[in-house]
Amino acid sequence: MRQSELQRSSIGAKALRSTSIVAAFLALILAAACDKAAPPPPTPPAVEVVTVAQRDVPIYMEWIGSLDGNVNAVIRPQVTGYLIKQNYREGDLVKQGQPLFEIDRRTFESAVEEAKGLRAQQQARYVTSSANLARIKPLAAQNAVSQKDLDDAVGSELSAKAALDAAEASLKTAQLNLGFTRITSPITGIAGIAKAQIGDLLSPSMAAELTTVSAIDPIKVYFNISEREYLNFVAKHRPGENKAPVPIELILVDGSSYPENGKFLLLDRQVDATTGTFKAVAQFPDAKRLLRPGQYGKIRVTMSVAEGALLVPQRAVTEMQGRYLVAVVGADNKVDIRPVTVGERIGTEWVIGAGLKPGETVVAEGTQKVRPGSMVSPKPFAPAAPAAAGGPANPEAKPAAPAPAPAAKG
Repeated sequence: MRQSELQRSSIGAKALRSTSIVAAFLALILAAACDKAAPPPPTPPAVEVVTVAQRDVPIYMEWIGSLDGNVNAVIRPQVTGYLIKQNYREGDLVKQGQPLFEIDRRTFESAVEEAKGLRAQQQARYVTSSANLARIKPLAAQNAVSQKDLDDAVGSELSAKAALDAAEASLKTAQLNLGFTRITSPITGIAGIAKAQIGDLLSPSMAAELTTVSAIDPIKVYFNISEREYLNFVAKHRPGENKAPVPIELILVDGSSYPENGKFLLLDRQVDATTGTFKAVAQFPDAKRLLRPGQYGKIRVTMSVAEGALLVPQRAVTEMQGRYLVAVVGADNKVDIRPVTVGERIGTEWVIGAGLKPGETVVAEGTQKVRPGSMVSPKPFAPAAPAAAGGPANPEAKPAAPAPAPAAKG
């Protein structure tokens, strides 16, 4: 009995020693884990920031326009004949009345000579009938001839006069057709490429014209404006008011500005039912013949000047369900998501009507990385190369590339 109790006591002591060893091992593991340094906090995301600028900016509107000649004279043949000569160099400036083409004249010269012969015949008949009437009239007064003889003489004289007039008209037509063999320019302008070759048979019914001459000084620019833009323009420039003409700028396709301002010429009488726009025409001087029909450009009209306007890059503005938001970076590099009121777009910038103050710092690149109250690592904004020309002044326009909306404060 005593031996059995001693065995049980020995087994309990061994179990107690094993438990103590495991507990000590676990304590060592926990101590080692606690001795390790805590992980560092996440690095604030790098964003590009820009300072809210304040300056006077022009508020303008823009439209895409197509250029066309002030007058475009389509040159077509008026008679049928073979083309034998081209008297101008294609693409050059031609003067009014300058010969452009010549048609073989021989057939038309013969027609003129024939018409002259017919006129001579009718002239002789008219002279004979006039002389006959002059002899009969005194005799009829003395009742020496019958009334019928007098009536026949009068009728013969009138018939001869009518035939002479017809012969005169035929001669003029023949001479006119002969003149049409020498095709001249009706205006001063730039002559286009000829669409007929030497030896071609020309006729008034041919489908293609010979060429076109365009007067380009001044030159017209056609563009379409919406009804809203029209009403906005009229509200600021009412007809009949004694105001200076509105200067119009032309931006060419390479982004350069045409050196001379144009003027508004006319507005079509009605709205185009298919597009809902008015067709408008501006006119620009082109003494150096830099502009040509068929070119495209951007018409820019300055409507007003916004004094002390606040501007930020368009990339800094995010649209979310009709609201416009800007990420403002404070002095402690914390981000505050702030709603703003936007105005017109000026080039790559956006006018801010309310919500920002001059000198504040906003995120221009990396808005998708920030959240309200988060820390950021700011660096100066490096804008991309400027576009060819700024966008139109349109407060309803969307941002060029809106970033994902920041999370709401919770």
